[in-house]
Amino acid sequence: MAKTKMGLTLVLTGVLALLAVGSPALAKDGDVLVRGTCTVRSAAKLKLSSENSRIEVEVEVDQNRNGVPWTVVLTRDGTRVARATRVTKAPSGSFSLRKLVANPAGTDVIRAVATRRGETCTIRASWTR
Repeated sequence: MAKTKMGLTLVLTGVLALLAVGSPALAKDGDVLVRGTCTVRSAAKLKLSSENSRIEVEVEVDQNRNGVPWTVVLTRDGTRVARATRVTKAPSGSFSLRKLVANPAGTDVIRAVATRRGETCTIRASWTR
């Protein structure tokens, strides 16, 4: 009986640890997945991957509240490559933005800044071709 409880406790601890780490299964080999920082309670992440010789940039912000507009600015090496407004939607109160950007030789720094009234999320990642 004690061994069964111990085994169950270990399994549950392992599952909870995997959930806390996130879901790296959503990223393929070679993708870059980075979590950002937000000034309030939202969560932000940036995923970079290769697509047809370009960089596929995916930004996701989860606020757990529906109907909130956010403005997102993407830059590559300090130059703005996109600016968009997205609204959080059900069921999770999140939004995502996908953009393909040029991928010149060398290392590129991709930065996303998402803002809403009272909160800013920033995320930065590097991509090397």
